[in-house]
Amino acid sequence: MTFDKILGHDRQKDILRRALANGRLAHAYLFAGPDGIGKRMLAIELARAIVCHEQRGCGNCPACRKIDNQNHPDLHTLEPDGTSIKIEKVRAFQRELNLKPLEAPRKICLIDHAEMMTTGASNALLKTLEEPRGDTLLILLTDQPNRLLDTIRSRCQILPFTRHPNSRIQAELEKRLELNPTEAHVLAALSDGSFKKAFGKDRELYLEQRKTLLKTLTGLSTGSILQMLEFAEQISADKAILPDILEIFQAFYRDVLTTLHGRDTDELVNLDLKEKIFRVASKESIPGILTKLEALMTAQRQLDRNVNRQLAMEVMLLDLTA
Repeated sequence: MTFDKILGHDRQKDILRRALANGRLAHAYLFAGPDGIGKRMLAIELARAIVCHEQRGCGNCPACRKIDNQNHPDLHTLEPDGTSIKIEKVRAFQRELNLKPLEAPRKICLIDHAEMMTTGASNALLKTLEEPRGDTLLILLTDQPNRLLDTIRSRCQILPFTRHPNSRIQAELEKRLELNPTEAHVLAALSDGSFKKAFGKDRELYLEQRKTLLKTLTGLSTGSILQMLEFAEQISADKAILPDILEIFQAFYRDVLTTLHGRDTDELVNLDLKEKIFRVASKESIPGILTKLEALMTAQRQLDRNVNRQLAMEVMLLDLTA
């Protein structure tokens, strides 16, 4: 059955199934929701169902295999080139959409991270959305729908996606990766509802490096300036994973706050670090932990504004050890 490979998102799958069965697909969809939760996978499954010789996304026919190998002539993908999707890319794909489909009933275009279109690209796309061909389908994917033009959003059928519950991710981690329940719990909690994070490159960071990072963080003091500067340099070196490192720190201090409030230990993220959490909690106060969490949020906001990463980390660590 179509979409059976996709975990969760039952309402979205049901809407698309009925539209396929009734021949009433919209000309454009906006899949809006957090990154890494399956929006793109569902878009690919929809494309497979459209081109499939059996009209169900069988996965075995030549058309389905072409989708899997990303070489179907009627599937076009638009992605950011660096930090944006420029107007030249949109115009190039518009020229493709003006041609009739070669093999499938429709030409399908996936626009990944659609919020990264420049103003010119957005306005160019708007013309296609306003005067769509009957044999085309556009699927826009975004985790920041508010950054899209109102006029673009209004011309798409919006399907909102939400994060997966931790229990679902934990069950899949135990099943697929054979992790023990504690490891699966930690990884599921830190993945923030994203299968992409849970099963991707962040796994080692969350399971192994996390312990070392937290050991160094909790070992800092107001007098360890040199160690603090070295740690700031270390964690700021890799721009891609720095937000994930801050998430690890935030989760740890939220665990400490949970402990100070006397909540059940089952609510902790870092179940494998209970002793460390209790030890830190014994030396902290609720106002002090709230101040640390605010310092971490301030650091994240600074990174979003593209300030100097190492400087932002140095200031953050000074606040955390004050």
